[in-house]
Amino acid sequence: MSKLYFRYGAMNSGKSTNLMQVAHNYEERGMSVVLIKPATDKKGGDKLVSRLGVERKVDLVIDKDMNIYDEVKNWNDTKCMINCILVDEVQFLKSYQIDQLFEVAVGLNIPVICYGLRTDFKMQGFEGSTRLLLLAHSIEEMKTICKCGRKAVLNGRKINGKFVFEGEQVAIDLVDNVEYESLCGHCYIKYKDQK
Repeated sequence: MSKLYFRYGAMNSGKSTNLMQVAHNYEERGMSVVLIKPATDKKGGDKLVSRLGVERKVDLVIDKDMNIYDEVKNWNDTKCMINCILVDEVQFLKSYQIDQLFEVAVGLNIPVICYGLRTDFKMQGFEGSTRLLLLAHSIEEMKTICKCGRKAVLNGRKINGKFVFEGEQVAIDLVDNVEYESLCGHCYIKYKDQK
């Protein structure tokens, strides 16, 4: 039986870069991968964009009304046999779409590796990530560091270079003067207390 994997980490922990490396490894061995990202992630349009400057076109851009299981089954039946599904920015998917990814792994016997954030800039869970924490067969943290040198576990949102702790859950990095910085718990609280 194939598994559903969740690889999470703070911003700048190498999630998109790792996803593209995994895709390369499968393809180098003559296997077929399908790359998926949610339509919510406007950065890069129909491409995955790594902070290292690596880009790759995705195969499926998923909106909130799409049935991922049906899309993957149709691809598998009409285009080619899929050896692995790779999902970037998985936190933006709906809970029922995570259930569909679970069905792909178990029912279609295709491994599904998801990459994303666990929490938002207010330390609240994302719908997709919360569901994955409950369903994933394997959960792996991808690590990065805060500028103070401690392990980063949170995401600080900056607007025009200043940390903010209120606002909508979703604001895309590098769009509308929004940027994110990975922070340790100590620095997150320090910046929040300065507000």
